[in-house]
Amino acid sequence: MNKTNFDVTNERNLTMLVDFYELTMGNGYFNVGVGEKTAYFDMFFRRVPDGGGYCIMSGVQQLIEYLSSLHFTESNIEYLRSKKIFSEEFLDYLYNFEFKCDVWAIPEGNPVFPNEPLVSVRGPVIQAQFIETMILLTINHQTLIATKANRICRAAEGRPVMEFGSRRAQGYDGAIYGARAAVIGGCTSTACTIAEELFNIPAAGTMAHSWVQLYPTEYEAFQAWAEIYPYNCVFLIDTYNVLKSGIPNAIKVFDEVLKPKGIRPGGVRIDSGDITYLSKECRRMLDEAGYPDVKIIISNSLDEHIITDVLSQGAAIDSFGVGERLITARSEPVFGGVYKLVAVEDESGVVPKIKISENQEKITNPGFKKIYRIFDKKSKKAVADLITLHDETIDPNSPLEIFDPVYTWKKKKIKNFYAKELMVKIFDKGKPVYKSPDVMSIREFAKEETEKLWPEVLRFENPHNYYVDLSLNLWKLKQNLLHKYSEIYKE
Repeated sequence: MNKTNFDVTNERNLTMLVDFYELTMGNGYFNVGVGEKTAYFDMFFRRVPDGGGYCIMSGVQQLIEYLSSLHFTESNIEYLRSKKIFSEEFLDYLYNFEFKCDVWAIPEGNPVFPNEPLVSVRGPVIQAQFIETMILLTINHQTLIATKANRICRAAEGRPVMEFGSRRAQGYDGAIYGARAAVIGGCTSTACTIAEELFNIPAAGTMAHSWVQLYPTEYEAFQAWAEIYPYNCVFLIDTYNVLKSGIPNAIKVFDEVLKPKGIRPGGVRIDSGDITYLSKECRRMLDEAGYPDVKIIISNSLDEHIITDVLSQGAAIDSFGVGERLITARSEPVFGGVYKLVAVEDESGVVPKIKISENQEKITNPGFKKIYRIFDKKSKKAVADLITLHDETIDPNSPLEIFDPVYTWKKKKIKNFYAKELMVKIFDKGKPVYKSPDVMSIREFAKEETEKLWPEVLRFENPHNYYVDLSLNLWKLKQNLLHKYSEIYKE
């Protein structure tokens, strides 16, 4: 087979899904003799999309799958050799590649916040650097979609939300993994059939306008559907006219086909028009016809803001189908996660590293770290996240003072609390040591953990700034490094 024309849907080695500079740097590390030097990297983000107060961690399982199957094929090596910039010794290293890194991650479903590590990697710099691209694209994409889905599902106020976005996703992986992330964020089902097969999440759907258009009349289209799917009977009623044609024909078929069989209909779906007005009128007509239990499903370019608005106007809606604005996170489609070197090891131990920028938010937090989430014992609500050096512990029996890492005079003393360490080890010396829960379990976990945030943090507009603070030891380490490099700039 011509390897330049293979079927990318079935035959691809994701080990090669890297930015090219990962390979050129790897070749450089190898040839100057530092490839096995132990380095520490953190993946984190700087800002919550859509001006929100939090994000929902997602994508860890796909990261585990990627890291578990790292390998270079003969064709990969031949391609790299053809570039004529890589040494044969380096190519031989790749051909015999063995992953050796330790990796930690925040489990999926957890609310996460800016500037705290979502993934941390420790291992040979040549390897820890190499996996940057896939860590970023995997966690960035799914965390973005899970976060958007969570906002949309909260706007629905407990009503089921179905993910309908496959056909508008950015490619098939965007559809498949977007569906997975959407369910983690709170969606009850997806229209993406392969997502059910792969992840055991419910697939759902009704009918398209083409089904109705195919028949001579709308009534005949509904009648045929009811005969085929009597126990899953949901009609799309806006092909011609919702109130003058769609809902009357639906009621007629309910009466003539389902009612004699003792079967209650499932629902009706509206995909266009004035959602609030049409849903109210449909509810009235269904109730008067003796179908108060029939559900009204709404779709058509929805997001959290439209859902909030129509519900506040009294729309009679039982569930939502949300497509393009969810699967693409259309309002802000980029999750700005980054991957930065934070420490190396030498004969003296762990040596912290810092990236300095004139832009305050781009200055990194140095060192090998971990994260504690602090909960109030009485309310069970999360009050802050504390980033500490990896060897630090928190004593829940003593008051804990936290302070803003930038505006240090902003301090808070916390008493009567308990602390939970957020990150878990997912790889030990290159071997997977963590088993991800199933997607529906992660969904329930995400719901439970989001409910532990204060309502002020959950606001769509101008949410309260959740505290993500540095321990005193980490803050001092950072200040010492800033002072050290400021002295260099003065010379």
